[in-house]
Amino acid sequence: MELFHYEFLSFTLLDLIDVAVVSFIVYKVLMLIRGTRSAQIVSGLTILLLVAFIAFWFQLEGLKWLFTNLATIGFIVLVIIFQPEIRGALAQIGHSRFFKHLFKFESHKAIDELVKGVIRLSELRYGALIVIQRAVGLKNIIETGRMVNAPLSSDLLTTIFTPYTPLHDGAVVLHGDDMIAAACVLPLTQNPRFDQLFGMRHKAAVGITEESDAVCLVVSEETGAVSCAFRGILKRDLEKLNLRETLLSILEK
Repeated sequence: MELFHYEFLSFTLLDLIDVAVVSFIVYKVLMLIRGTRSAQIVSGLTILLLVAFIAFWFQLEGLKWLFTNLATIGFIVLVIIFQPEIRGALAQIGHSRFFKHLFKFESHKAIDELVKGVIRLSELRYGALIVIQRAVGLKNIIETGRMVNAPLSSDLLTTIFTPYTPLHDGAVVLHGDDMIAAACVLPLTQNPRFDQLFGMRHKAAVGITEESDAVCLVVSEETGAVSCAFRGILKRDLEKLNLRETLLSILEK
């Protein structure tokens, strides 16, 4: 179906759909890297592309040879540079409500135990980092810690995060009703917005949610405040009385 025609140019409905899809993809990519260090890398790549265009336009043989050889390995280099963003994007694409049953808690008792444990840690001002695994597997994170494989309980959470105990320094990973591992190492966010305002726990919480669809709870050792990270966004100072409802609303997204 032709929408309009001008001399030798024609624009059909398929062309419109094509342009709309490409525009949407470009928009999503820009939104994904906005506020990150990757935005600076994209600016640098834009300048390189402009130089390459000039080189080919004016037939600058030396630059043409250089950019032609760089292009052969350019794709691999881009994949390595943008690995966190690509992983996060693929995780979001793979996330579907159809698979919600795969990452829901099996019982409300598990949620109650988690909330009870977090509130107790907050009152004691024990720093804590708790990751709730959902559809995206966290095997690479789990392998950095110590296997626990025990039913989730508030007492066990409190024991693990008690200062100076062997497993307190790191994150606990939960899946379903079980506590899978403790003392796990999480990736830190590279978003410059979090450079000055937050400590390592909060940066780690944001980092793991940028690379997966996990939910991460943080208890501040200094203030006892409870924060929650999801999809690279950090919600600070959650109300303890409404923590259960807040957590449920996030898990249902």
